[in-house]
This record gives sequence, structure tokens and C-alpha cells, in this order.
Amino acid sequence: MPSPFDLANESGYRAWRAERLAAYPRSVDELVVPLADPRHLTPDEIDALETRCARANMAIYSAPHLPAADKSLPGQLAQQLGLVRLEGNYLADEDGLSSITPADDEGSVRGEFIPYTRKPINWHTDGYYNAPDRRILGMTLHCAQDAEEGGENALLDHEIAYIQLRDASPDYVAALMQPDAMTIPARMDEDNIARAAQRGPVFAIDPEHGFLTMRYTARTRSIVWKADAVTQAAVRTLAGILAGSEYILTARLRPGMGLVCNNVLHTRNGFSDSPQHRRLLYRGRYHDRLRFDLNPPARAAWTAGKVK
Repeated sequence: MPSPFDLANESGYRAWRAERLAAYPRSVDELVVPLADPRHLTPDEIDALETRCARANMAIYSAPHLPAADKSLPGQLAQQLGLVRLEGNYLADEDGLSSITPADDEGSVRGEFIPYTRKPINWHTDGYYNAPDRRILGMTLHCAQDAEEGGENALLDHEIAYIQLRDASPDYVAALMQPDAMTIPARMDEDNIARAAQRGPVFAIDPEHGFLTMRYTARTRSIVWKADAVTQAAVRTLAGILAGSEYILTARLRPGMGLVCNNVLHTRNGFSDSPQHRRLLYRGRYHDRLRFDLNPPARAAWTAGKVK
């Protein structure tokens, strides 16, 4: 079947576009699914999560009656949804999840990175600096403690960003699909190269399954865009879309709430907290997309980590 992401398939794109925009939620409340126990999903809860993700590539769960700081909640929830290949980056905890909280100790390595501060974070997809064979396809974000003020997340399905950019000009999409559209320079540390430079497209089509992925950051430092005029115009247009798209949803995660998604575009507002009310979220980055088609035996196998 021709892909709607094929720029030569205009009729297929138009049909897919109409369906996606008609289904897309206009309120973040439409994404929320109450869960009795994220560690043991019921078939109805799985269906509800799948419905939200089919509409927006993301869902928000809510289980405020359980201990929010229990890290087994997001970990076991992810496994039941086919997220098992957890990225173990060097700032993550021993279990592979990252505890996103301000690093106030002087000289802390984590404090050098914006997620571990109280500063706002601009639009991005997670792992935009990863090599293609380590791309982040799925993500979870679980709130153990919210901030006293601020810390909201803006969310936008990357497929909607694609639609809005293609509507502006198919040439812009073609430009951002170039293999050298965006380069993240090497990151250096005291031992020289900590991460090699990564060059790649913004939008890409998975060659095996045909889904759309996005690799993006709105940062203006530590990023090099291809210098041709069309790419530069595409970058400016995409930035304008992210500055005011009518499809942006804003969520404030409360304790016991969390986000599961196929690595959609997101931001974080700046926030304030205190030692008695310290913002803490558990983030999981996965090399898998969400899966909802697992039968009970297969789901048990995925949960046990026996299926790769």
C-alpha cells in the first residue's frame, strides 16, 4: 500500500490527513485514561490507551491512589505495552529509568544538563542526538512529585507537525527528510569526545513498518542545519508551527499521572519547588514503539523480558 508520507502520493496523503486531523484531540483531557493499577493492565484499559495513541501517538494515565514514587509503576506499565528495550544512558539510574529532578549539588554532572535544572526546555523529541541504530521510538514520563509552580509540558504529535509543514510546502518536508538536514556536533568532555557528531534527517519513514519518526530540537546552540535555502526556510516554518499550532496540548502531570507516547514533540515550562516539594519525574526512553496487539501469553513474555 502506498505510504501517505510519500510526497508523490497526494491522494493517499489527503485521505490520511483528513482522518488524522478529524480524530486528533482538542483537549488534553481527552488523552487521560484512569488506571486501577498500571502494573496490571486490564483489557479495557489497554484498549483505552490504544485508542488515545491511535488518535495522537500518546496517552496520559492516572493512578493517584497508588504510591506515586513507586518506580515499578511506569516500568511495568511500559513492558505491558511492548516497551522493553530501555536506553541506559549514563545519567540514568541503575534500573535504566532517569530520575528527572533538579541537581542542586555544586559540580554535579547532571546539573550541566537542562532537564536536571528548573529551566524551561524548548521543543524536542527525545534522543535527537542518538545514532540511527539507537533511535528513541517510545517514551514514558511518570510523575512522582510535581513542582510547587510551573513544570507543565506542551505536547504535539509529530505526525501533526508533519501535516502542518507539508501543507505549508511539500518541498519543506523533502528538505527535512535529507540525510544531512540536521547535525548535532560532537560533545566534548575532559576525556575528549563524549559523543560523536550525529547527522541525519528530521522526518524519516521506517523502512520495515512504514511509520513516521521525527528527530528534532529547537535549540539554536549545538546544532547545525543544512545551509541551503529550502532547508533554512523549512526550519523557520517548523519553528513557527511549534510556536502557535492550534493542535498543541498542555498537560500538568500530578503525582500518579504519566505520559506514554511514540516519542512525540514536547516541551517543559520552567518551575519552582522546594526541598519539601521537590519535582521528580521518572523518564524511560525506549528503542521500541508502543504495541497494543499482544495477546495475554505474549504480553506476559514481553513483561518478563523474554521477547526481544
